[in-house]
Amino acid sequence: MSDLDQSFQQAQVDVKTLTSKPSNDDLLSLYSLFKQGSKGDAEGKRPGRLDMVNRAKYDAWAKLEGTTQDSAKQSYIDLVTRLLGQ
Repeated sequence: MSDLDQSFQQAQVDVKTLTSKPSNDDLLSLYSLFKQGSKGDAEGKRPGRLDMVNRAKYDAWAKLEGTTQDSAKQSYIDLVTRLLGQ
């Protein structure tokens, strides 16, 4: 396992230790960067307009199309580090 993968996994653990809830924009960024880093480009059908939460999550992920998994992992790590105030 690479150093990046280990740091990505550690960031997934660290994000659960946040003392305050991140903003909705930060939550969407965390979600989309995690999905892009772990799965790659968005897949599946876009949720319907009545499913606003999952639609917003899907749209945030789809905006990262073409971003490499390694780049998304590093961005996720950087965001978690910023949110933790380190």
